Amino acid sequence: MSPTQFSNAVLDWFDRHGRHGLPWQQGINPYRVWVSEIMLQQTQVSTVLNYFDRFMQALPTVQALAEAPEDEVLHLWTGLGYYTRARNLQKAAKLVVANHGGEFPRSVEALTELPGIGRSTAGAIASISMNLRAPILDGNVKRVLARYTAQAGYPGEPKVANALWAAAERFTPMTRVNHYTQAMMDLGATVCTRSRPSCLICPLQQGCQAHLLGQETHYPEPKPRKALPQRRTLMPLLANHEGAILLYRRPSTGLWGGLWSLPELDSLEQIDALADQHGLHLQQRHALPGLTHTFSHFQLAIEPWLVRVEQAGGHVAEADWLWYNLATPPRLGLAAPVKTLLKRAADQLAAGDAP
Repeated sequence: MSPTQFSNAVLDWFDRHGRHGLPWQQGINPYRVWVSEIMLQQTQVSTVLNYFDRFMQALPTVQALAEAPEDEVLHLWTGLGYYTRARNLQKAAKLVVANHGGEFPRSVEALTELPGIGRSTAGAIASISMNLRAPILDGNVKRVLARYTAQAGYPGEPKVANALWAAAERFTPMTRVNHYTQAMMDLGATVCTRSRPSCLICPLQQGCQAHLLGQETHYPEPKPRKALPQRRTLMPLLANHEGAILLYRRPSTGLWGGLWSLPELDSLEQIDALADQHGLHLQQRHALPGLTHTFSHFQLAIEPWLVRVEQAGGHVAEADWLWYNLATPPRLGLAAPVKTLLKRAADQLAAGDAP
């Protein structure tokens, strides 16, 4: 297929079979497209649907996001993971308001200068919300183009990425760019899927080199696998008589940056020192079921303990610590496994099974 035939086939398919009812396709503007694109990074559409609506209800404009407390932003993001995305979202919003009068810049180059916006995300914002000709190369589009061109190699390698970007540039049309961009993402998500592509209904099957070779699932080549390192931590859930759990805010950079979390210790003996630090008298303790959380670069085995404590008079939580009321929880950003453990602790305390 020529580039024109390619884009026409994609657009014809989109008109008949593409997705037109997604929340971010309604009332399209740069802010809504941007938030959806950041949420969709490393996250399935089905997961993002509820998060996007809730986020937009709370923070409907870039100005609202820029002015929101960080805890509110992280609370709205809790469960989506990769929390650097949320922090960069707010950093970028503040720059759009401060440096661009609340209007998103109208070029890929200027958009990529904002925190957390790479070339593909910038292309999606520019093409979908501004109808500017800008190619994209998200995970779905990489898969479509890698198969169509039978591009060998892992797309994370610069040489392979450059070849796929060249293909994206070649096939992006001059008109209806907004629809074409959405169509390519839809095609990868619903037809040219990772494990069982529906080649018989694909508009590109006649020119697809991987299909002609009968090797659709060989492309794109996966990232070379490495065994994930294993780490272990002990997380105490110190519960006072009001049914509140002691949490602390993690540093703004690094793992779970800026989120509220449970203390991480190496051994049960360290709970004594933690209690002394906060003027707490330890009472009974009770082991909760263990939890394993997988990060992109390691697995964390969590050993949780529910520990009843009595507060000594005159002590209050320090600036980066607070008592999290399980009955009326505040709106905070919580790491996903911490949210799970707090729910388990609440259930145990409510059932009277805890010490």
